[in-house]
Amino acid sequence: MKIDVFAHILPPKYKEALYRANPRGFHLQNVIETLPTLFNLEHRFRIMNKFEGLQHVVTLSTPAIEHFTNPQQAVDFARMANDEMAELVLKFPDKFPAAVASLPMNNMEAALKELDRAVNDLNLKGIQLFTPINDKPLDSPEFLPLYEKMAHYDLPIWIHPHRDAGYADYKTETRSRYMIFSNFGWPYETTVAITRLVFSGILEKYPNLKFITHHCGGMVPFFEQRIIGAYDHATILRGAKYQEGLTKEPIEYFKMFYYDTAIYGSTPGLMCGYAFCGADHMLFATDFPFDSEVGERYTRQTIQSIEQMTIGNNEKTRIFEGNIRRLLRLPASLK
Repeated sequence: MKIDVFAHILPPKYKEALYRANPRGFHLQNVIETLPTLFNLEHRFRIMNKFEGLQHVVTLSTPAIEHFTNPQQAVDFARMANDEMAELVLKFPDKFPAAVASLPMNNMEAALKELDRAVNDLNLKGIQLFTPINDKPLDSPEFLPLYEKMAHYDLPIWIHPHRDAGYADYKTETRSRYMIFSNFGWPYETTVAITRLVFSGILEKYPNLKFITHHCGGMVPFFEQRIIGAYDHATILRGAKYQEGLTKEPIEYFKMFYYDTAIYGSTPGLMCGYAFCGADHMLFATDFPFDSEVGERYTRQTIQSIEQMTIGNNEKTRIFEGNIRRLLRLPASLK
């Protein structure tokens, strides 16, 4: 089996409501309608069937609910999305072994209630958080009750980076150019979120929290030695207090995260991730269906890139399915 842990979807009722809301700056026709696999199950299954044993853990696609709703609207959109996600798992368990909940993150009281409903009533297997959350960092104090609940449930938190073209590449400009805001800005946002979660002490306080990071953790694996050296220099020579309250070296917290394989087919890139965190903290993911072949290209290339890694077959099996089965407490494969 191959369980894609970061496969995006727009369930039909939610999609219709999204269209009616018409979020400002979200180009519905230019994005969604070019990706039928995002909302058309027949189209999705036709592509999935080309890859033996492929399953999707489904996560809600952009835009983040809190980006286009007021606090009360966000509750309604989250409930709608989560209800449809649960229905997909019940109706197609051979395709969707699990689904991830969305929360109204601009309404924390409601978010905590919806988390309980999603896990206890709908059997959803974790939550997805976009970063930043309406320009707020993931370590904002208002989000701490959510982390406490997730530590109690012992289910993962999917981190999905986001920034739009309004994040200019230079202060002298007003917009990002050449897709820099997404191609490189999104992995940067993942890196920032990881770093904030480490040094804010959230993993120190809740050591059993499990964060799944997109795009193989952004810049983190490649810059392992830069991370170690920079904070050693700051602490030893300059007396910086970044590590106050931490009982381990900072890099050890970075290695507590889970790193997905959604870098679109680079074996050397995956080997860098493997060298950093090991097979037990890597998860098969493709970022389905955001490619020029509406999902088929990145699925094919990612599978090939994992198969070409110079690691043992048992380790590849853990990356493809074993690790996510453990994290979500899914039944063992029958093969």
